Amino acid sequence: MLNLVHDSDCGAPFDCDTRVDDRMSSETRRDTPVVTGPGVIGNGAPLAVDRVASARHDVLMEFFEIMEQTPRKAASELIADILRKSREITRAEAGSIFIVRRDGIGRRLEAASVQNDVLPLELTDFAIPVDTDSIAGYVAATGETLIIDDLYAIPTGRLYSFNAGYDERTGYRSRSMMCFALKNYDGDVIGVVQLINRRGIACVEALPFTAEEKALILPVKRVLGSAIERALMHQHIVDANAALHNRNDELREQRKHIVALQSETEEAFMLAINMLARGAEIHDPDTANHIIRTNQYSYFIAGKLGMSGSFCDEISFSAQLHDVGKMSIDTSVLKKNGPLGPDERDEMNLHPVYGHQILADTDRLGMAADIALSHHEKWDGSGYPNGLKGEQIPMSARIVALADIYDALRAKRCYKPAFDHETARHIILNGDERLDPAGHFDPALFAIFAENHGELAAIWDRFGG
Repeated sequence: MLNLVHDSDCGAPFDCDTRVDDRMSSETRRDTPVVTGPGVIGNGAPLAVDRVASARHDVLMEFFEIMEQTPRKAASELIADILRKSREITRAEAGSIFIVRRDGIGRRLEAASVQNDVLPLELTDFAIPVDTDSIAGYVAATGETLIIDDLYAIPTGRLYSFNAGYDERTGYRSRSMMCFALKNYDGDVIGVVQLINRRGIACVEALPFTAEEKALILPVKRVLGSAIERALMHQHIVDANAALHNRNDELREQRKHIVALQSETEEAFMLAINMLARGAEIHDPDTANHIIRTNQYSYFIAGKLGMSGSFCDEISFSAQLHDVGKMSIDTSVLKKNGPLGPDERDEMNLHPVYGHQILADTDRLGMAADIALSHHEKWDGSGYPNGLKGEQIPMSARIVALADIYDALRAKRCYKPAFDHETARHIILNGDERLDPAGHFDPALFAIFAENHGELAAIWDRFGG
């Protein structure tokens, strides 16, 4: 039967949490000397203390050599190397290492490495509850070390049992096992090692694990446990950084996609408002160029006035919609050669209101709606449709009013010939029977025109004048 063996507290090769089968066969005892106490060999002959210390030292150095490579290895490689070295030292035919994982309020064991010299194995995702039902679960739950001579002959009454499912599926025969916990420096169990089927030098059958293997392996289990814990923490950090890097790459690609979509959306938006502006000027043969020039004049004047970049950008596409309300005016009024009658003038004067109604419900066209409504207002309050005065008139509308008048003077209309730049400049600066500069224009804008009218002439020449 299995007995609980308590070791001394002065460096004996046993842990005080170890169960060992005391029914070793005579064959096992002949094959492997069994350490039954400090300095005593299984057949009762003295074992030199320096020989035991030397063997432990060699094993410790071999494991330290593995652990020194930890910074250059992934946790999975370190775990596989530790399992391989543990099997080499104990001559175990097969083995596995499980890592304790938190699962809500409970714990589970996940296979981190499996090795078998007889059957090829692939690591698969499976978990074992940390409880006393299974051998690995029992060791994880209690921290004890189990040495079992025959897995198929575990005495009744034990809390744990051997699951023979793997043997049944593969034809493999598990016989002996040494199972011990890996602990960190705080004494917490972080994993479990199972070593299966110790092979003798000339034996075909699997032999039980002995106290000698235990004496070599178990003193370093806490060092191994801490090394694995550090490697897992390092791997977690590496994985988290890699995931963050990948996420940043994904976000970068998403931003590129969004920018591309925004660009496409912006192009569609600009195309839509340009078509809307052209629709308003459909009866003007110079529609396309008039739209471009009005935008360019307005952008230039806004820049000279010191308006913000966003204001200048917005007015550069909003200005062209100043007459969009003309789409609601009767065609006969729009195309009439000669002066408009009183009723026709009243209808024409409604196009700012109609334009505002068309544009006002679109947030992106807020400035365009202001321009459409107020670009016929005058500085002295004599304009229409609302008789706004001075700074009551939105700045965008004041700018477009000046730009529109300059372009209208330069262009041929059904009621007037085209004027050259000098004539247009003279009318704007000095007035005529229809235009009073002091009453028409914001003084600041008037001054900008007076100093920079040549730039407006250049825009006219550049864009199809």
